[in-house]
Amino acid sequence: MELPPFSLLEVVSRWQFAPVVTGFVVAAAGLYLWGVLRVRRRHPARPWPLYRTALFLGGLAVVVIATQSGIGTYDDVLFYDHMVQHLLLLMVAPPLLVVGQPFTLLLHASRNPLHTWVKKVLRSRVVAAITWPPFGVALYVATIVGTHLTGFMNLVETNSVVHDAEHALYLVAGYLYFLPLIGREPIRWRVSYPTRIFLLFIAMPVDAFTGLVLGSEGSNPFPGLAEQRPGWAPSPIDDVHIGGAVMWVGGAGLMFVLVMAVFFAWSREKQADGGLGWLESARRSNFATLVSSHQDANAAGSPGVPASARSASAGATPVSAASVSDAESVDDDEHLAAYNAFLARINKPPQR
Repeated sequence: MELPPFSLLEVVSRWQFAPVVTGFVVAAAGLYLWGVLRVRRRHPARPWPLYRTALFLGGLAVVVIATQSGIGTYDDVLFYDHMVQHLLLLMVAPPLLVVGQPFTLLLHASRNPLHTWVKKVLRSRVVAAITWPPFGVALYVATIVGTHLTGFMNLVETNSVVHDAEHALYLVAGYLYFLPLIGREPIRWRVSYPTRIFLLFIAMPVDAFTGLVLGSEGSNPFPGLAEQRPGWAPSPIDDVHIGGAVMWVGGAGLMFVLVMAVFFAWSREKQADGGLGWLESARRSNFATLVSSHQDANAAGSPGVPASARSASAGATPVSAASVSDAESVDDDEHLAAYNAFLARINKPPQR
């Protein structure tokens, strides 16, 4: 049966069921809400922030809208609708999921042995490699160019399994790209605000270049778009041109919003320093160095550290300046143990 003309009413009213997507969304939402309730029971004075819960659930809602609403229904018929879907899965849903901090929530809500296992995974070499900011940028660029300026799109239009895999690729690529740039999860990398803004700006030329190439095509680069095309739809080449404009304008607009969000977060953090600027940063850096120095002595069995202090801080990890200033860090207990051990070491009377 031929679909009616594409419209906002059809996007809102026409839905399709995707079992895999539904299962993923229900499982993710259920686990997240379980963590929220568990943290509330364990720490009633400091429950999990409501806005983070709303953002994470909003990201899951975007995934549902992109794949099961009218946008998902028309993605095999209209290329420009396909591009709208791509932007939702690559540049809207991942940032919302990242800001929701699901892994930090899991650490707050879990106990050993799960807590220790999750912490080891987040600090493993594999996670450090895939969350390395240059890797995220390369994956983002390769995903944008590889899925739009090659013959891959023809395969997507004719193979439903590949099409579903493409959706997963966009979510993963977007998540890994935005995680170190706008996230605050306890991963290895702490990126400065100027570097974050620079790495976000890098995506703008990529989106613009891809959109311009699609918008300047002289013939239909995706023959699969011409198959079973409804009569009301634009011609295949016009459809590709509109899709290119969606990628160029929409992609640049969304990235600009994210850049401004990071810039305002940077400004707010500078204001929170009380105007101290570099002096406050130096104080935090010095504090982090002093606190973490006890761990070296602990590892070497330094006689200057009491045994009780060493045992209290066992398992503590090196503290960075960024982690000291992060009020929501999951390692606050470790920082406290490290600091207490440091005080015990410097206050111990000198041996004669």
